[in-house]
Amino acid sequence: MVEHHVLGISGGKDSAALAVYMRLNHPELDLKYFFTDTGKELPEVYDFLGSLEGFLGKEILRLNPQRDFDFWLREYNNFLPSPRSRWCTRQLKLTPFRNWIKPWLEAGDKVHSYVAIRSDENHREGYDSGHRNLTVHLPFREAGIDHSGVMELLEGAGVGLPKYYEWRSRSGCTFCFFQQKIEWVRLKQQHPERFEEAKQYEKTALEHGSPFTWSDRESLADLEQPERIEAIERDFERRKEKSSSRGRVNPLRQGVELPAGVEMEEVFGESTACVICQK
Repeated sequence: MVEHHVLGISGGKDSAALAVYMRLNHPELDLKYFFTDTGKELPEVYDFLGSLEGFLGKEILRLNPQRDFDFWLREYNNFLPSPRSRWCTRQLKLTPFRNWIKPWLEAGDKVHSYVAIRSDENHREGYDSGHRNLTVHLPFREAGIDHSGVMELLEGAGVGLPKYYEWRSRSGCTFCFFQQKIEWVRLKQQHPERFEEAKQYEKTALEHGSPFTWSDRESLADLEQPERIEAIERDFERRKEKSSSRGRVNPLRQGVELPAGVEMEEVFGESTACVICQK
């Protein structure tokens, strides 16, 4: 029986840190690193994948869906994906992964999937198809590695954080509907052309009767108004101050300038986004 060892890279810090950890601690494993590409990723994601490949000394395989985001948007009657209908995760992330490992499972091979769920994320689980030959491993949970441990791994390896953490807290698609409103504001500031593309998708969706907008109960056209941006930025600053006063910000990093995206994660808490997208 052939055994395959696979590790999905989302473009985010946790999965990158797991790749570093496995490279350092389990060099005996012939790990296959993969990235499921929606075609709507931020340019910073691709830059970060290249840096990570340099450390790993190994290519990160790109799994491309057979049909792109625009195809599936039409299939779903131009209804945008949302927390209640995560068709983007199913069609652009999970299906390419399933199709990739399917021949191995059908041949009777064993597949070991390594997922970057930390020891401080007891509420999360990795994707499991239920197939008897697919085993999901959670090395961080087993080794007691938490958020601080992830940061130390990336810094120690010289990989660092993706550049989008300078303004955003999560990886995945440019249009991730789990983004906070402040992150939509930052997208407009950092990648105005991507924001305009998101607005056009939203306009088309609303014209076709979609009940969802990208941001909860607010269109991007309304969100981008100057007075609304000012209000969103004020609200975020208030949340940061409240988070700090309650001691939510890690005291071990007091006095250390954090990337804005990491600050957002600490202010708003963990996302409920699928681990294959965000981690």
